[in-house]
Amino acid sequence: MNSRSNHQPGPIDRSKVMDVRPMRCLIPVFPNPPGMPNVPNPHAAPFACVPPGGPFPSGVQPFYPFLAPNDPQHTGYGSENPQANLGQGDTIPTPVPLNSFRTPTPKPHARRGRPRKNVNPPEPVVVGDEYSEAQDDHYVNEFGLHSTNVDASNKSMKRRGRPRKRRPGDGDEVDVESLVSSFLALFKLNGFDDFRRASGDKETVGSILLVFSLFRRRLTQLDEANDFANGIARRPDLKAGTLLMTKGIRTNATKRIGHVPGVEVGDIFFVRMELCIVGLHAPSMAGIDYMSVKVTSDEEPVAVSIVSSGGYDDEGDDGDVLIYTGQGGLQRRDGQMFDQKLERGNLALEKSLHRANDVRVIRGIKDALSTGKIYVYDGLYRIQESWAEKKSGCNVFKYKLVRVPGQPQAYSLWKSIQQWRDGTSTQAGVILPDLTSGLESQPVTLVNDVDGEKGPAHFSYISSLRYPKPFPASKPSSSCHCMGGCQPGDTHCPCNQKNDGFLPYSSIGVLLTNKVLIYECGQTCACPPNCRNRMSQAGIKVRLEVFKTKNRGWGLRSWDPIRAGAFVCEYAGDVINDAGGSFGNESDNNYIFDAARYYAPLEAVHDDSAGSKKAPFPLVISAKNNGNVARFMNHSCSPNVFWQPVLRESNNESYLHIAFFAIGHIPPMQELTYDYGRVPSEKGDKGKKKCLCGSEKCRGYFY
Repeated sequence: MNSRSNHQPGPIDRSKVMDVRPMRCLIPVFPNPPGMPNVPNPHAAPFACVPPGGPFPSGVQPFYPFLAPNDPQHTGYGSENPQANLGQGDTIPTPVPLNSFRTPTPKPHARRGRPRKNVNPPEPVVVGDEYSEAQDDHYVNEFGLHSTNVDASNKSMKRRGRPRKRRPGDGDEVDVESLVSSFLALFKLNGFDDFRRASGDKETVGSILLVFSLFRRRLTQLDEANDFANGIARRPDLKAGTLLMTKGIRTNATKRIGHVPGVEVGDIFFVRMELCIVGLHAPSMAGIDYMSVKVTSDEEPVAVSIVSSGGYDDEGDDGDVLIYTGQGGLQRRDGQMFDQKLERGNLALEKSLHRANDVRVIRGIKDALSTGKIYVYDGLYRIQESWAEKKSGCNVFKYKLVRVPGQPQAYSLWKSIQQWRDGTSTQAGVILPDLTSGLESQPVTLVNDVDGEKGPAHFSYISSLRYPKPFPASKPSSSCHCMGGCQPGDTHCPCNQKNDGFLPYSSIGVLLTNKVLIYECGQTCACPPNCRNRMSQAGIKVRLEVFKTKNRGWGLRSWDPIRAGAFVCEYAGDVINDAGGSFGNESDNNYIFDAARYYAPLEAVHDDSAGSKKAPFPLVISAKNNGNVARFMNHSCSPNVFWQPVLRESNNESYLHIAFFAIGHIPPMQELTYDYGRVPSEKGDKGKKKCLCGSEKCRGYFY
């Protein structure tokens, strides 16, 4: 109420209306007294925050939005053994949902009349923890996208309120909300249930990461086409993650101590938001994630995961030991220098030292292709000791973590690979340091540490496809005159026009779209060899290795991490005119790529109930006598690589090529595989072979 509503001396004229102005809102901060029901706030909190770690005074519990319902099926330690990490006298802690990201609820219109213009969802804000590492500001134009049916539906999508034009030059508009809904429908995630949201598995984690990657890269492509010339930097990773979590598309949303279902030791991530949506590490920037556990009538925080990525002076040269620096204090971004405090994440680490509970460790490693980080899940560690030391005159906390034995290699494998590169260590079983004899920009090592075989059958290494004669162009083609290379958003570039106005690749070789056919610049285009639209022509960009498998002959893997959508290699060999499939004897058929077979679409990688699609061209390639590394890629019913037709036109002639791209992030030394496809039903079981891929969805055979 304002001053005019105050009581004045003398009689009160009750015929007048008092000028009463209510306060904005009254929201209870603490829960109701015992016996009174707590009414949850139906709206999302207007900020993103980290759950309080306690300890809380006796009788005081965490308040909304951190108050979790009592669900005996979901404990904070996972469902396998909830008592395993409890100390004497402890009770099973109430599960704490991950509330590190909550999409702000739009405020109601402050005035009547013209409604407010609809805007993009705001980026989440992290409150409560000091930043323990630098923000991931550099993941703007690095990722690409491939989708099958989304592009066709974009033209019909309209945004509410004032539209934001996304497509360059043609006036089309894209509704981001409808775009993400299209991806969810495509990958059958609309019916995402509470059980998978609380606790995931490998298939659920893979599907969510794939949809996030596709959606994020699509947003990157749309923003880049409009804002490249202006140099505007956006955060499609935050927007994509926020929209997905707003729709409940996340998994392992209940914090737990120990491994996270569906995430394996050695898995890699390229943005922090990926850690959040799979439940590996909740905060988007803070390096320490923790939860509260009940001890008698009180609660105390314990650490569940940490990210060590160079924000502080962490010491991690030893693959099994990490000296981790606490958060806050002199490491604050504003440059203030003062002591770190034993609170929040630091207190949680100290409590975990005394409780001896497992802590997940994610190591951040510099990405050679960008200014960002690659996050490697290094498994479970335990805190052995803690101490305080002086740093620039201020006290900082140090924690020594030791890796739990018996886990697969992760960070230590990265260190070994770096030593192979530097020549300070020798890889076991090397037969040839470079199988290509210098034909590729990166050497390809030939390795056998399984048996005494000295190498595959003789063949001549070639780095590209050989055509006896090209396909005739369906219509006259025009070449570009982009002397500095094709640019995103350039509506006058004929190569962009062939690709619906977009560049199909990012600057680091990631596929930004998945169309039936990708058009690359041809020989008569004026752009230089390093043009972004010549990605598959530039050769191999990762350090590959041909190695002897235990039961499937020779295979292919990479020393380098490969991000989702990244170009791997081309299928090189001799184009043969035998689309009918009569390739001679069975040994000849081992090195045949037949684009006329039936292949599962990308959305069927985790769910093959969607059926199969047919490749658009009857291209057959033989790599028996002449070929490259692609001839060594084995079949898998659950592959991590897919192939994409790429067309290069020159002088009204068309040259079709087959390029391979990563489906998801592929850690170093993981075998690269693709689906060999299925022959038409009229061919019966001709050429059928027993499959040894070992995946859970193995069909038992391949062709």
